Amino acid sequence: MTDYQGGCDHVHVTAHGEPIDNHVCHCNVCKNVTGQQTTHVAFYEHNQIEVDHPDKMSRQPFNADNPEGPLELCTCQDCGAALMLDDKQGRIRVAVPNIMGYDDDAFPEATYHAFYDDAKGYPKPDDGRPVYAGFRPDFTMPSPA
Repeated sequence: MTDYQGGCDHVHVTAHGEPIDNHVCHCNVCKNVTGQQTTHVAFYEHNQIEVDHPDKMSRQPFNADNPEGPLELCTCQDCGAALMLDDKQGRIRVAVPNIMGYDDDAFPEATYHAFYDDAKGYPKPDDGRPVYAGFRPDFTMPSPA
């Protein structure tokens, strides 16, 4: 099993094994949080991502338009680095390799495009990966841990 190391100098995050879902996200929430047109997002079962100093993490709603939603953006209290997304329901934890301290080149490549919408005004991706209006059709959120 491969481990992927992320985080910052103060809080180390380890993703164990391969993600249960690994996509290029086109959703507006990811755009707002990252400032990127698209974002490589990897979902792991909640227990597959470990944090060595959870006491050094600050938590804020991931979706400003739904502050009571299940996902929280976890950041380092010392340096402000983005560390992971944590699901308050205990189903998943999420790594965003290029902004959460992972070696993006060593991280598994995204397998599809999610939440693409023609109305957003940019061309549909044509890199050979499937493109969906939501998650891939066979993806289901795991049960809470």
